[in-house]
Amino acid sequence: MERLLILEDGSVYHGIAFGSDHFRMGELVFNTSMTGYQEIITDNSYCGQIVMMTYPLIGNYGFNGDDSESMIPATFGFVIRDYCDVPSNWRSQETLDDYLKRTDIPGIYGIDTRAITLKLREYGTMKAILADPDVDVDAMVQDLKNADYLHDQVKRVSTTKVFPIPNRGKKVVLMDFGAKLGIVRELSKRGCDLIVVPYDTPAQTILGYHPDGVMLSNGPGDPQDVTIAIETIKQLIGKTCIFGICLGHQLICLACGAKTYKLKFGHRGANHPVVNLATGAVEITSQNHGFAVDIDSLKNTDLVMTHQALNDKSCEGVRHTKYPVFSVQYHPEASAGPQDSNYLFDEFIAMMDKEEAHA
Repeated sequence: MERLLILEDGSVYHGIAFGSDHFRMGELVFNTSMTGYQEIITDNSYCGQIVMMTYPLIGNYGFNGDDSESMIPATFGFVIRDYCDVPSNWRSQETLDDYLKRTDIPGIYGIDTRAITLKLREYGTMKAILADPDVDVDAMVQDLKNADYLHDQVKRVSTTKVFPIPNRGKKVVLMDFGAKLGIVRELSKRGCDLIVVPYDTPAQTILGYHPDGVMLSNGPGDPQDVTIAIETIKQLIGKTCIFGICLGHQLICLACGAKTYKLKFGHRGANHPVVNLATGAVEITSQNHGFAVDIDSLKNTDLVMTHQALNDKSCEGVRHTKYPVFSVQYHPEASAGPQDSNYLFDEFIAMMDKEEAHA
């Protein structure tokens, strides 16, 4: 069955339908990862976005029950070049098509993803929608032009209730802005006794759990939309150890007086080189973000940049000069992606140990 991908600039691409037929307008973004489509589709940082894979063959190893980054995915659509409907992998439990149908995500394949990627690199990300071939294209383009991007993505994907993930190690409160399960796995692997809380949990409530540290998770959207969390983080700094990832990194910077801006087409992929400014070592990282921290705006704060992207020289990490607070823009939990930055979770544990020793 034919399906269309319509962009706000009026471009129309004809492809073949798979997945659900629940069409929603979203921001069309591209991901350069060669593998890891399951982790990408289930990453709640993609809430409100239609994801396009630049690697051509997708679906060849199916879907399984272990590698998802969320139980209820929030991706608005999936765009690929070639779809493999007969996966070959002993871990596969269902096809990509079956998974997308089951989770109500529409897909399209058989289109020139390379051409669209070049367009997005030149003009930036665009609003787009998947549609049936008989749709009124002109009316749809006008709707896309008139539509606004979402501003409540974090509220959509955050947990609504506090829940524990018990263990016997350091007590860590995980603020859920759309947290990947990879973060939970890495903290649990290190024995952390987790308490997962909603994004709008007050600082007083968090400190009432007497945590050894607070983990600020990844999440979707513009960090400046999450004003309530920025105020909470302001109150937490200096009172507990804090480690932020991706959106959590941006929120720490905003809480300390820095600024953020939207990237032209974002960083989404599993091969982004980042230099550790303290050691000079280059880490190959997994990334998924459309906003970044303005390096110049760090000058009037208590933050210093610790990591920098080699591709575009953007800020990839900071630490606080007075308090036990640090963050990175990329994904050290590496789901999916290289393991180069996994050591940051060990540094978080070491930071909490050091603060406990000084208490």
